[in-house]
Amino acid sequence: MRFVRNISERTFQSLQVRNFRLYFIGQSISISGTWMQSLAQAWLVLSLHGTSGLELGVTVALPFVPMLLFGPFGGVVADRSNKRLVLYCTQSVAGVLALTLGVLVSTHHVSLPAIWTLAGLLGIVNLFDNPARQSFVQEMVGKEYLSNAVSLNSAMINMGRIVGPGIGAAILAFVGIAACFYVNAASYVGVIAALAMMRSAEITRIRTVVRARGQVREGLRYAWRTAKLREVLASVVVVGTFAFNFAITLPLLTKHVLHGSVTDYAFVMCSMGLGGLVGGLYVAHRSRPTRSLLTLLAVAFAVLMGAVAAAPTVLTACIVLIPMGAVSLAFVSTANATLQLNSAEEMRGRVMSLYAMGFLGTTPIGALIVGLVADGSNARVAIAMGAVATAAAAGFLYSTSKVPSGAALAATSVTPA
Repeated sequence: MRFVRNISERTFQSLQVRNFRLYFIGQSISISGTWMQSLAQAWLVLSLHGTSGLELGVTVALPFVPMLLFGPFGGVVADRSNKRLVLYCTQSVAGVLALTLGVLVSTHHVSLPAIWTLAGLLGIVNLFDNPARQSFVQEMVGKEYLSNAVSLNSAMINMGRIVGPGIGAAILAFVGIAACFYVNAASYVGVIAALAMMRSAEITRIRTVVRARGQVREGLRYAWRTAKLREVLASVVVVGTFAFNFAITLPLLTKHVLHGSVTDYAFVMCSMGLGGLVGGLYVAHRSRPTRSLLTLLAVAFAVLMGAVAAAPTVLTACIVLIPMGAVSLAFVSTANATLQLNSAEEMRGRVMSLYAMGFLGTTPIGALIVGLVADGSNARVAIAMGAVATAAAAGFLYSTSKVPSGAALAATSVTPA
């Protein structure tokens, strides 16, 4: 019992902090609503426009276009601003956008251009929300619990991936698509309430920067000069572009390759979410991320993606998606924690905006490529392409880990007097 208790305390240590505990609960409610809307929106687009992988790809891509084009500017705002105040604003606007989509569906005024417009507006919200949310974690828990909090946050997101689609499938079947959007809009109240209940005195604000010219370029130069950041960001760009397109590939695989129903799709999403929950808790239990762990996770992710691409039935896909979800989430959490722990506080927002650009901002490019590949062949080929790209990223991480840094080379080149 003592052993189990010790594991539990180590895994959930950051939840001892009251402010983070409130944030965790609020986000748990909101993330479940977000995944519910993701399921409903994908099914809505496929219902409106048949089998087009490209149109679904555009729908998935649009919320990330602003991040791709202007990501570092969102990071600069985070580095300059009160992050809690930024989150008040972004979460409120996101709730209004979800409510608007629900009203359009209820009044039968929904159309693909309307869906795309709201998706683009959500992208502008995410441009500021993501770096502020990422860097706000340390302000709540401090550097000691940062890695654990990042991993628990990722695990919570995947718990939402389990709960959200499950509830969403039931609402779709018995109430209708519009209700999913209304429930998501209401779920943002949880985050706003959590932010309001936090104790300001217990928030340790990280160093901010005074507004000045050239801060975007400064952040880019900093990330490029720091090898640990540069190499992890490069791998995240590759994996984010070609592998993390499951909002496109999984509904296409379920509906058009495996001929499943919306309930089958919910099971597929829940299976990946269950695995992600396990992966997040595993990384939360580890004290610090390592480069070798990140490389190993990339290899495992590539292998399991290949297995999902070859799955002959929905049941087989669900079984393989559990371990794949675990290693994919562990990869993301490890990369995130590595960047936060190895970046200067005053650069944290800009570094995490680059992470968001690499992992999320590349979605418009990846979604269009994957959508075209799926249209030209099928979802199996699109998923297999992601597996190959992830394997290449693993090879890059391994090869660069064997190259000594500039500082190490300089040290070894000094001869004794």
